[in-house]
Amino acid sequence: MWKYLVAWFGLLLVSVANGGIRDSTYGKYVDALSAHQISCVTGILLLGIAIGWFIRRHPPASSRQAMLIGAFWLALTVAFEFLFFHYVAGHPWSELWRSYDVLHGQMWLFVLLWVALAPYAFFRFNRSV
Repeated sequence: MWKYLVAWFGLLLVSVANGGIRDSTYGKYVDALSAHQISCVTGILLLGIAIGWFIRRHPPASSRQAMLIGAFWLALTVAFEFLFFHYVAGHPWSELWRSYDVLHGQMWLFVLLWVALAPYAFFRFNRSV
């Protein structure tokens, strides 16, 4: 699982770059919710490229392993989000939980679902091609 841990750090870099692009470009011109929504869509696309590339080069041994990789990456992402952004960045817990509020336009949950499901989706896609 070491290579999948290292790959997750690559996904983290992709996510940080996506946030940097948001903050330095369109985030200055649209409201915060719209910037969040655009960033989630671009994040899903960029993470898809990175995950697809990685799974193609380091294919899981089975569907089960692909699902475990997705669960591993999901757990790392959620742990990082809550631990880093609360204890290091100082965001209150209520703000962190608010990013899961799909009914009020928040789309972060879809990014997390993609991170969890993409390894399996790309594994299955690569096997069918």
